[in-house]
Amino acid sequence: MNTVIIENKSYVVVPAESYHALQKKAALKARPEKTLTIKEARAHSKKLIRKWATGK
Repeated sequence: MNTVIIENKSYVVVPAESYHALQKKAALKARPEKTLTIKEARAHSKKLIRKWATGK
C-alpha cells in the first residue's frame, strides 16, 4: 500500500486483490432493504396505482 499526494490531496494505492476484498467485505456489511410480504406488496402497489391514476 502506497500513499500518493497530488495537488495537496492524499490518495492510497492498493493492489487489486486487496481492493476487491475490501469491496466484498463492505458489501457483506450492507443491510438489505426490507422484503415485503405478498399482502404488504399488494397493498403498496394498489396505493401507488391509485396515486398514479388520480394524477392523470
